[in-house]
Amino acid sequence: MTQFVQAIILGLLIGGVYALLASGLTLIFGVMNVINVAHGAFLIVAAFLTYSIWNGTGLDPLLAIAITTPAMFAFGWLLYSGTIRRIREAPAAASVLLTFSLALVLEGVMGLVWGNTSHAIRPSYFNQSFTVGDFFLPKAQVYGCLVAVGVLVALYVFLSKTWTGRAIRASAVNPQGARLVGVNVAAVATMTFAIGVATTGAGGSIVGVLYPFLPGSHYLWISRLLGIIVLGGMGSLNGAIVGAILIGLGESLTSTYISPQWTTAVPYVVIFLVLLGRPQGLLGARLREDVAAV
Repeated sequence: MTQFVQAIILGLLIGGVYALLASGLTLIFGVMNVINVAHGAFLIVAAFLTYSIWNGTGLDPLLAIAITTPAMFAFGWLLYSGTIRRIREAPAAASVLLTFSLALVLEGVMGLVWGNTSHAIRPSYFNQSFTVGDFFLPKAQVYGCLVAVGVLVALYVFLSKTWTGRAIRASAVNPQGARLVGVNVAAVATMTFAIGVATTGAGGSIVGVLYPFLPGSHYLWISRLLGIIVLGGMGSLNGAIVGAILIGLGESLTSTYISPQWTTAVPYVVIFLVLLGRPQGLLGARLREDVAAV
């Protein structure tokens, strides 16, 4: 029983981090209908930026979020203005091809700048744990989860309490209606993409602390994040949080009771099963074409 509860605790901690990582991806899809396959590459770029800051200055990698988040926001803004904006009205398949190309380019650039070897960020508390009774809580995962939850709360407040946030939500629900009440949907799309990429600034810093990484790691991360948003429902922020927690629990239990080598298969199994049984995900809504097909 102790082993089971320990696995649940670790799954919840990592699920909180996954929720932040998936939030930007599902937000971009919900507002723009753009499947950003480069999201995993953005995470690794932020991880490498954090590594450089930590290695050069000694600044705690989780505090480096104050630098990486605005940096990735600016990067997302420029990237959208230069590339994504041109295919915003195109079918979703066009966004998949474009962002996959961007991911490959970023992988090559990271290889040139930082090399194709594995990197790791190891702050002083990396090997330390809190002990509560018979259970241990790794400090790196606890701190990472707390930071992730804090960023998610800030994102929720922004989306629900500010005019820009309400414009983003209105554009996601009904773009035509949003235009009628004076929302500049094109400007909102730019802001949404930049915010979605900004979440990878915070997420990448946390990922760099918890996992070793190299330029090709983005393939692993985009598969995991797609599994989360497919499970929760494409475009649903609440669904992304639920899906992230379930994936985190699934990976932790798989590692504990089967083998750590099988944890990477969990997202693929989830995508397969969800697409077969409930294509709209747990909290996603059926589209008219889905209903017509049934």
